[in-house]
Amino acid sequence: MPSTSQPHRLRRLAVLARDSWLARSYLVVFGVSLVAMFLFPDSPFAAVPLLLTAPLCTVALFLPLDPGSTVEGAADFLALGAVGLWLAVCALVNACVLGAVTTRPATPRTPAASASRPGTETPPRRVMAEQDGPRGLRGVLAPALDNWLARGYLAVVAAALGFFLYAAYVQQDAGFAAIWPVMATAPFSPLALLLAGPAEYYSALPWLGSLILLIGVTLSGLINAVLLGRLARRLHGSEPRPAMG
Repeated sequence: MPSTSQPHRLRRLAVLARDSWLARSYLVVFGVSLVAMFLFPDSPFAAVPLLLTAPLCTVALFLPLDPGSTVEGAADFLALGAVGLWLAVCALVNACVLGAVTTRPATPRTPAASASRPGTETPPRRVMAEQDGPRGLRGVLAPALDNWLARGYLAVVAAALGFFLYAAYVQQDAGFAAIWPVMATAPFSPLALLLAGPAEYYSALPWLGSLILLIGVTLSGLINAVLLGRLARRLHGSEPRPAMG
């Protein structure tokens, strides 16, 4: 029923963030880094919470105060508190994604599972293959395409990539346009940025750096979309069962 679906999904999110050792470890590390950000705002470690909560944390860059700034007055304290609260929400979402990756759903008994019981008829191979789902690359990318959450994220990534390509090849002035697709596809995209920089400045092919960045950002966006899709599937599926930890 609609009145009970929302609390039920919130419970599933809590279970995903709680029943995986990887998600719990991530939340502990984030909590320590968040405390360090408030206690030592001028330290280089003040940016660690941003790295741990990417890509959702990039919204905090549009708030009136960035983490690491000097705080003076009640308004600045409220702004810094808003940043910390948003980072905490981003960390919970990332923890749920990690929980969705490291746990498996407790699915009901299927004909394939009941085939091992004595006295039951073995289902045809075609039925078993249909229940196993698509195989290969199609099966890996399926979570990124079959739900609105992942498709919406891919639309944002496509818009950021389109803006970068327009600035780089139409206006011939990329400037800092590459930062938008990198921010949208963090935390994996900075690796593509590190590889694209030397290729652009030290290679005889001027377009090689942009090509490496484009491929790296696209792959990073697909990975993030798959993770978000698995989280969306878990929210609409059965309760998770810990697979590890």
